[in-house]
Amino acid sequence: MADKPAVVLVHGGFVDGSGWRAVYDLLTHDGYPVAVVQNPTLSLQGDTAATRQIIDAQDRPVVLVGHSYGGAVITEAGTAPNVAALVYIAAFAPDAGESVNTLLAGFPTDVPGPPILPPRDGFLFLDRDKFPASFAGDVPTDLAAFMANSQVPWGVDALGGQVTEPAWRTKPSWYLVATDDKMIPPPAQRTMSGRAGSTTIEVGGSHALYVSQPAAVADLIKQAASTVAAP
Repeated sequence: MADKPAVVLVHGGFVDGSGWRAVYDLLTHDGYPVAVVQNPTLSLQGDTAATRQIIDAQDRPVVLVGHSYGGAVITEAGTAPNVAALVYIAAFAPDAGESVNTLLAGFPTDVPGPPILPPRDGFLFLDRDKFPASFAGDVPTDLAAFMANSQVPWGVDALGGQVTEPAWRTKPSWYLVATDDKMIPPPAQRTMSGRAGSTTIEVGGSHALYVSQPAAVADLIKQAASTVAAP
């Protein structure tokens, strides 16, 4: 373990860090020290601060991994000096001055958008009945239903938070495109990964591919980690 970088996993909106469990198990089994961030998902600034707390606690170089909205978080938090690589899992990768909202506005209009309900008291939820098909189409039915019924309220301010200094402009990045994603259209994922110059792979899977196909996710993280100098 002493010769491996640390991996820090950052979840997205509507979910919490427990969804990383299978990826965590695979990485720790292979000797990687892994930490999971629990984002409040109230604001990009707050989530960046929460992530940097975990980054700063590591005693070695960090591979910083973000899923979905977590991609915006790692883009902002990844400028920390000990972050050596970024890994985006079906994630937003904003440029300077962009937010999740501006990226959502640029999504293709010829495909159905994510079933986000109107804001309620400053928070967003996904339509519970549509959650499994849109977010977790390849997750076992009972688990997808649990995810739908245990949604974490996503603060509208988090979607409006603008990135100030995108880490992917100065750090190497990897990107996993989920080709069956119904939340972030695959063409948008390809556009963002191409703009970032990411090493990109494509895997057939839903937006919750980090739950349904943890081995593919862990393999890409290990690929990124293999390029990081030993601590």
